[in-house]
Amino acid sequence: MKREGRTALSVGGVLIAFGMAFILISELLQPKYMTELEEGSFISQYYREAGGHDVIFLGDCEVYANYSPMELYRDYGITAYIRGTPQQLVWMSYYIAEETFQYETPRVLVFNVNAMRYSEPVSEAYNRLTIDQMRWSPSKTGIILASMTEEEQFLSYVFPILRYHSRFDKLTQEDFTYLFRVRDNTCNGFQLHTETVPAGTLPAKRILPDYQFGDICCEYLDKLRLLCEEKGTELVLVKAPSLYPYWYEEYDVQIRKYAAKYGISYYNFVEQSDEIGLDFSKDTYDGGYHLNLQGAGKLSRYFGRILKEEHGLPDRRLDAEIAPVYDKKLQEYDRIVEERTGDKR
Repeated sequence: MKREGRTALSVGGVLIAFGMAFILISELLQPKYMTELEEGSFISQYYREAGGHDVIFLGDCEVYANYSPMELYRDYGITAYIRGTPQQLVWMSYYIAEETFQYETPRVLVFNVNAMRYSEPVSEAYNRLTIDQMRWSPSKTGIILASMTEEEQFLSYVFPILRYHSRFDKLTQEDFTYLFRVRDNTCNGFQLHTETVPAGTLPAKRILPDYQFGDICCEYLDKLRLLCEEKGTELVLVKAPSLYPYWYEEYDVQIRKYAAKYGISYYNFVEQSDEIGLDFSKDTYDGGYHLNLQGAGKLSRYFGRILKEEHGLPDRRLDAEIAPVYDKKLQEYDRIVEERTGDKR
C-alpha cells in the first residue's frame, strides 16, 4: 500500500509539473503586446485599477484615443477608466461591461456607438487584441463564442499554445521580460498621442446599399441597456468627433430614435466639434481619424462639464481616500506629457 501510495504521489507530481510547464510555455509563446501592437495589452491593465470609477468608457479607438480620464479628474474630479480596445464590436463591449460589473458598479457607463456599423467579426487579429489578455470568466467565454470567425477554434483561446506554437523561433527579450507582468501603456485606458498630423483630403463619402444597423448590433445594444438597468448604472451613448469613417445621418437617426425610446442620453460630438473648439489642423495625430493630446483635452473638458451638470457626477478631488490616489496619477500623467512635449503643467 505504501508503495502504491508513493507511486500515486509520483504520478501526481509529474502531472502537476507537466501542467505547470504547459501553462508556462503557453504564456511565454503568447504575444505580450508591449512594444508592438501595444493596444493588445490595454484590456489587462484594467485589472490592477479595477474599482472606484464613477465612469467606465467602452468602445474602440474612438474612446481610448479621444478621451482623457486625467483631464476629467483635473477639471471636475470625475474618476473614470477607459476599457477600450481596437475594433471593439458591440457584443465585445457588452461582455466587457458584464465583466466590469464583477469588479465595480460605475454610476455611468459610456458606450461609443461607432461599432453599431459592424455586424460581423472583422478578423482573428482584432479578436486577439481584445480577448487574449482577458481573465477567464463566463464573460470571456461569451466574448469568444460571439466573436470567433469561421476559421477560429475555441480551444485556441483556452490553450494559446495551439495558436502560437510557431512563435518558438520568434521569441524576443520582451517575451521573457513581460512573462508575468505588463507595463502600463495608457493613463487609465487613454492612449496618449502628442503628434500633430493635420486633416487633409479624406476618402470620398460613399453611398451605401443599406444603412440599417444589423440585428446582432441592435440585440447587444439592448442587452447592454438592460444590463445597466439591472445594475443601476446610467447608460450614456456618444459618437466621438472623428472625421472618418463617416458617421452617416442615417446612422445618427437610428441612434437618436433608440435613445429617445428608452430615455437615454446621446451626444453626437461630430456635430458639436465647433462648440468643443476642435481645430482639425492642430488637434489630430493622424489626419482627422483620432484626436491628439490637445484635442482629447478639449473633448474631455467639454464632456466632463456635461457629466457633472447633466448626470450629477460627484467631485472626488476632496475625497480623503480617492484624491491622494488620483493626485498621484495626475502628477505621473503630467510628467509623461512634459517628457513628450516639453510643456510643464
